Amino acid sequence: MQRGILSVFLLTIILVAGFGVEVSAREGLAISGLSAGSTADYYKSVMGNIAGNWQEYGQLFTTLQEQWFWKIFLAIITVIPGIFLLHYIVIGAMHFSHDGEQIYFFTLLNRIVHVIAAISLTLLVITGLLTIFGSVFGGGSFIRSARTVHLVSAIVFVIPCFLMFIMWFKDMLPRLYDISWMLMLGGYLSREKKPVPAGKFNGGQKMYFWFATIGGAVMAYTGYIIWGFGANLDTIRLYTIIHNFLGAVIVAFYLTHVYMAVFAIAGSLESMKTGYKSKDEVDILHSRYEYS
Repeated sequence: MQRGILSVFLLTIILVAGFGVEVSAREGLAISGLSAGSTADYYKSVMGNIAGNWQEYGQLFTTLQEQWFWKIFLAIITVIPGIFLLHYIVIGAMHFSHDGEQIYFFTLLNRIVHVIAAISLTLLVITGLLTIFGSVFGGGSFIRSARTVHLVSAIVFVIPCFLMFIMWFKDMLPRLYDISWMLMLGGYLSREKKPVPAGKFNGGQKMYFWFATIGGAVMAYTGYIIWGFGANLDTIRLYTIIHNFLGAVIVAFYLTHVYMAVFAIAGSLESMKTGYKSKDEVDILHSRYEYS
């Protein structure tokens, strides 16, 4: 079991880090433009030296699906909101003056793309959780409809996901001061407003970005295979495990992002409506951001 989990973890890293990378000409396989079977064969050969036969994942798959995944997701959707509720009660929201100078932060294209991404990802999270807890709702046509919405939302999400990657790639690259932001948790554990080390995006937003874009691409691909487009049973088992692990991480980041945008910073959503942030907020939460 431990060997199987380690193998899945390693393959997940390979998929996230190498998604879209071409395979050697000798093997005649490239991720781009191949059928699900040939891609699966490639990763099967890669993992062969690490984990042996993919059929070994049968028991791991059954154990995770029946005993662990629903517990992991249940913990995420209960513990994380509980922590944020405690934070809101004890620390409360940050408030900034919106009467002074305004900084143009997000273009109209940025905002449109973000809205489409937010709606489609929200539907993905909701329908994904419905699928995980399908037995609680009795399964049937309701859960089948949720799976269909999940598939459609995933197709829609790919478009803004790709555009966000292009728009914000440079701003999302890690900086040394992101480490300081992480160590102080962005200053959110203090009621005192002091400048925190962050550029246009902070360390937490950058982590979410990379999981949502690169991780989202891996989830889109594994989800495509899981849906039944030409893969064998062992491949579907393995990709389901990867899909669910990444899904758990993205749901955790999603809940965090929603809390920060809606509750932790009063009026934060206005910047996605108008494109502007107050200078007061920028100077505190984005102290390394250079604006003219």
